[in-house]
Amino acid sequence: MSLWINNEAVELRPNASEEDLQVVIRAAYKQVLGNAHVLESQRLTSAESMLRNGEITVRGFVRAVATSDIYKARYFDNASPYGFIELNFKHLLGRAPQDQSEIAEHVQTYNASGYDAEIDSYLDSDEYLSAFGENVVPYACGASQTGVKNVAFNRIFALDRGYAANDTTKGAKLISDVAGNLGTKIKSPATASGAYSNTGKRFRIVATKANFGSRVTKSNYSVEVGFSQLSNRIQNMQRSGATIVSISEA
Repeated sequence: MSLWINNEAVELRPNASEEDLQVVIRAAYKQVLGNAHVLESQRLTSAESMLRNGEITVRGFVRAVATSDIYKARYFDNASPYGFIELNFKHLLGRAPQDQSEIAEHVQTYNASGYDAEIDSYLDSDEYLSAFGENVVPYACGASQTGVKNVAFNRIFALDRGYAANDTTKGAKLISDVAGNLGTKIKSPATASGAYSNTGKRFRIVATKANFGSRVTKSNYSVEVGFSQLSNRIQNMQRSGATIVSISEA
């Protein structure tokens, strides 16, 4: 399964069984549609068949889901452009947008070339191919990607609403922070009865820091903290000159 803060990949391997194929299909619907429940009548049977027959790869199936009427109805038709793009980043690249230039680039792509071109811009990117290739379902890898800007870690958690919650586009969550190049506070996700919550989990932060002596060297170190301490610990590490390498569930 794919959680926003988890690092688990679901891959379609050669000679996969029908059971394995269904695991991949369910994971793709879950990730791309943001935990939405898919009715039997809403399933993309033609695309599923093409995936089963090897006519398209998992990337092709993800493209079919992201350009489907169900995706458009949930995340485009009644959404603001910023909210739509935020969730495209989450669903298709497994991360939050890092800065205003990324948002602006995708707004321009949509305005100039339309909906399908906007979706293609994620799926055909070097980032997507490097992270997922042709046969791995996109997953929430943003909190463990090397080279991601430190501020992006908080934005990744800000977009997470928990395992049991569905994504919505009732306004963009990061618009003011990204547009103003501001930091983003980590808030505990709201939970319903029986819903998944991040608050009881522990996280491992890996960072690197320069050591100044006869020569300058860099060393990695890690700390393990609870959710309530996560934001303050990240800020303290950054103030000390450390660079966050990854954040993962402990």
